[in-house]
Amino acid sequence: MTLKNKLYFIIFMILEFSALLFFLGFLATRSLEAADNASEPEVLLSAPGLEQHSLTLVSSSPLVVEGQTLGEVLVYDDPSTERPVDYFELYDNPGDLIGFGWFDQFGIERMAVDRGILDGEDALEGVFVSLLEGDSI
Repeated sequence: MTLKNKLYFIIFMILEFSALLFFLGFLATRSLEAADNASEPEVLLSAPGLEQHSLTLVSSSPLVVEGQTLGEVLVYDDPSTERPVDYFELYDNPGDLIGFGWFDQFGIERMAVDRGILDGEDALEGVFVSLLEGDSI
């Protein structure tokens, strides 16, 4: 291989390496932009079995503990199922949602509670944490 061909080869390799670095930098920038756009709140919890059907309010009852009204419980039914109750919501006195429960598409009962309650804080966070069987509040 002549010196002229070696120089062409080296220049070609340098240009190829530079193009590869440019392309990888472009991909890295795009992934960082996508991560920044994904910082919007995302739904961590859904009840897919209930989204397809309309729910009917069956009962609305105050939540009374030791003579004090602490909130309200709303109970809903999905007419397309045989269960008398398919979904419930628990609200505190100011009317903030603090927990809810539902049956998933497999008929398994699920529950979620505001993270502020689980952490023992005085304020609600608006982020709901799903409870697994055996979890206690």
